[in-house]
Amino acid sequence: MELKNKIQNAKLGETHLFYVGQAGYIIKSSKGTTLAVDLYLSDCVETLEGQIGFKRLMPKILQPKDIDFDYIIATHPHWDHFDIDSIPQMMDRTESQLFASVECRQYEDRYGIDFRRIKYVKPGDSYNFNEMRIYFIDCDHGMGAPDAVGVIIEVDNRRILMTGDTCLRLDRVNAYRKYGDIDILVGPINGTYGNMNEQDFVELSKALSPKLTIPCHFGMFASHGGDPRKFIKIMSGQKGNYMLMTMGEKIVLQKGVIK
Repeated sequence: MELKNKIQNAKLGETHLFYVGQAGYIIKSSKGTTLAVDLYLSDCVETLEGQIGFKRLMPKILQPKDIDFDYIIATHPHWDHFDIDSIPQMMDRTESQLFASVECRQYEDRYGIDFRRIKYVKPGDSYNFNEMRIYFIDCDHGMGAPDAVGVIIEVDNRRILMTGDTCLRLDRVNAYRKYGDIDILVGPINGTYGNMNEQDFVELSKALSPKLTIPCHFGMFASHGGDPRKFIKIMSGQKGNYMLMTMGEKIVLQKGVIK
């Protein structure tokens, strides 16, 4: 079943997490609220970078206008997180609320996005909507994106930490913990452009002890790196559950159980 149908037909009463490739995820809550985080749905990186290392290597499994998202998050203005070909289309069709890091403002006028439906966020900001609460947290992506943020999403009494693009910062573990225990930890393993590598992400997982650890940010571009086999080898020697998600795969959180 194509991803569009999977999302639309996802059973109410359960919490669904879908993987869309690179660092892109979709959450559908038990009441049907949809949240998209860092979706990369186009070829804009290759178009703008003009280098073979930025050619898209993973298929497009969702079109920008397939789903009317209630909320969209772009953690920083790099094009594989703020997809300048796709976000205007997603915003044009719906009444979506976009949460974007502050430097994403540069794209507002250029692409005609309705500023009334954009909130520019920084670490420490939080928002409530229906059965979801989102907390924007510190993220260290270096000088290439000093405005980058991570996000903790509380949905249906579960807590998902998406670190965003960041190096390993164990000094911030207590800051993450103040929001409560983490059910799912998601973070990059590509080890380039200031991001954690496989060993770094395992170290963060050890420090936070989530119920489930999921690596991302590998496989989309040759230049980005990231070795899921290496991650598995390191992680298999640690306590805790982990998994690799394939594009279009979903997991279901129901009554404390991850299926």
